[in-house]
Amino acid sequence: MLNALLDRVLGLSSIPPISTKHFFLKVKIMKIKALEWFGVITAIIYSMMVALNIGVEFVGFLLLLISAISIGLWAYLGQHRGILLLQFFYASAGIIGMVRWY
Repeated sequence: MLNALLDRVLGLSSIPPISTKHFFLKVKIMKIKALEWFGVITAIIYSMMVALNIGVEFVGFLLLLISAISIGLWAYLGQHRGILLLQFFYASAGIIGMVRWY
């Protein structure tokens, strides 16, 4: 049952369940996707907080740093070197923003 649920969530229903190894591969993929989407969501919230100029810029820059770490881990695990390099600059922008707004 858990296998079928993971198949639906990950969109891997075309791959027949073979073994426990197959199950752990799907769990690993799910964790990597979670890093990616957590980073995307925090980046969206960050950009809206800063763009709205409602006085929560420090929290926004903190979210930028968290997003950069999350997407950076995703990029490292997936060997997306260009995105990983970009996340170093986003992380440094988050740190600079927090220091300047504090």
